[in-house]
Amino acid sequence: MKKIEKNPVLVIAILLTSLILLNSCGGVPEEKVKNGEMANNAFSVEEVLEMVAEENDVTRTLYTKAIVGKGKLQGMKFDEDWRKDDVEAGPLPALFLRGVATSIRKSPVPLGLYLGSDFPVNAANKFEGKQAELFEKIKEDQKPQFFYEEDTKLHTAMFADLASAAACVTCHNKHPQTTKDDWKLGDVMGATTWQYPKDSLTYKETIDVLNSYAMGTVDIYVEYLNEIAAFKESEKPTIGDKWPVEGNYLPTSEVFLDSVKKLTSYKTMKKLVAVRE
Repeated sequence: MKKIEKNPVLVIAILLTSLILLNSCGGVPEEKVKNGEMANNAFSVEEVLEMVAEENDVTRTLYTKAIVGKGKLQGMKFDEDWRKDDVEAGPLPALFLRGVATSIRKSPVPLGLYLGSDFPVNAANKFEGKQAELFEKIKEDQKPQFFYEEDTKLHTAMFADLASAAACVTCHNKHPQTTKDDWKLGDVMGATTWQYPKDSLTYKETIDVLNSYAMGTVDIYVEYLNEIAAFKESEKPTIGDKWPVEGNYLPTSEVFLDSVKKLTSYKTMKKLVAVRE
């Protein structure tokens, strides 16, 4: 199997998705330029981080349930050491998110993303200080928490990360480094945390944030497919337009991302155009 490259047509499509949606509704409102800088910041940072968090929820749920959960039933393997040469497996859901975060950090968009908990498998991901305090509130009502971190000068948003699939519960309960082994479906296992330096964003900056996340998704999923291409001992699933629920198959990056967009684009579009009303 040849190494899978990122499709340049797909990349361009991702970068233009939101703009196309806006143009179909009459075009992007003009951003006025004042003193050489963009004015007319259209969205608060809270609104933008909520949008990208919703995109992330759909993507992770799809990956966790449709790829990892159904894939395991077909004999596919997923491991925290999936990148090692002697491990023929894909990334666990938390590592899929970490891969997205790594891609975003390499982009010019100043968007931060990480996953924390009060009972993390990796001690480095344990919430402390203000975040630990707000996480207690999240566990009570599952409502997002927003605050400004004086130390880092970053606007921060925390969203409940739930045990939405049996694969998550089993993995965390049986992990040799776990500090909690009685997780149940529906538990608040942690919080997905997003950060951005400005308190409001223009349309362009908002589109950039959404596209940086979409590109991160493509990057990590393509890396997974390339890992499969290098398998020597394990049976390789067929890569195409079918999903693990149908057998030993995996969708291409185009099919995977298209499924995400079908589930999220309308809701995101409504928020992007609502400011015009």
